[in-house]
Amino acid sequence: MTSDAPTTPATPDEPGPGAAGDRGISRKTLLRAAVAAGAAVPLLATGSIALARDAARSSSGQALTPTPFCDDGDDPTPDQMEGPYFKPNSPLRTNLVTPGTAGTRLTVGGYVFGRDCVPLSGVLLDFWQADNAGAYDMAGYTFRGHQFTDATGAFTLQTIVPGLYPGRTRHIHVKAQAPGEPVLTTQLYFPGEPRNSTDALFDPALLMNVRDAGGRKEATFDFVLDVDGGPGPDPTDPPTDPPGGTWATGRAYTAGDRVTYGGGTYRCLQAHTSMTGWEPPHVPALWHRE
Repeated sequence: MTSDAPTTPATPDEPGPGAAGDRGISRKTLLRAAVAAGAAVPLLATGSIALARDAARSSSGQALTPTPFCDDGDDPTPDQMEGPYFKPNSPLRTNLVTPGTAGTRLTVGGYVFGRDCVPLSGVLLDFWQADNAGAYDMAGYTFRGHQFTDATGAFTLQTIVPGLYPGRTRHIHVKAQAPGEPVLTTQLYFPGEPRNSTDALFDPALLMNVRDAGGRKEATFDFVLDVDGGPGPDPTDPPTDPPGGTWATGRAYTAGDRVTYGGGTYRCLQAHTSMTGWEPPHVPALWHRE
């Protein structure tokens, strides 16, 4: 599900290098078998790992294989591992880098699809990772942030290549949630890392395709959520009414706003623009009942 495409994702319907192959067999199973046999991860003719968008371009009518779930580190990790731990209420932002940040700059771009090969807009993506030294910020929100896919299902993240710490290979954590759907918690990995072969959580189906770009790195990955359906409304559409009062769609809420819905009162945890499927009882990541 990765590619060496440039940082700005190619549109899902533009010509591509070909279909991603037979999706009747789990791609995760095939990749694990290839790695276990000492073979290289299957590549396209371009030398990149097949993207979900390649299958979406094909006319085979086959469903995409959902992105595999991976341990997200919410529970205490083994003693030899330093984090990671998920923190709610991350800032709404696509750039996790600040002036003076140490580390190799990294841009991750891609799309979010449903099983039916349709790109999904308005998907919540919450990223968190270690800093250049392999440490997680538990006091604040350094290298933590969430965003929403745009009307084409695309996302872009500006960050750095995470540092190493005992017990793990390099990785980026992410939670992905389509409106009103379950949360996918997974991780993204880097190809060619020596620790990939010893990390118990590593999954080759979660490899990004990474390339050098003038002292920086660029990566691409397409998520496939275990849902069907077409794009939803653009979460960046301007609100028509001020926040507060009874919860409604199309309103821009900020952390701390209070609304009523279904007889209950809710406090907003993360800034967002509401849409159908994100009613307060359905998205505890955004609303806390009081």
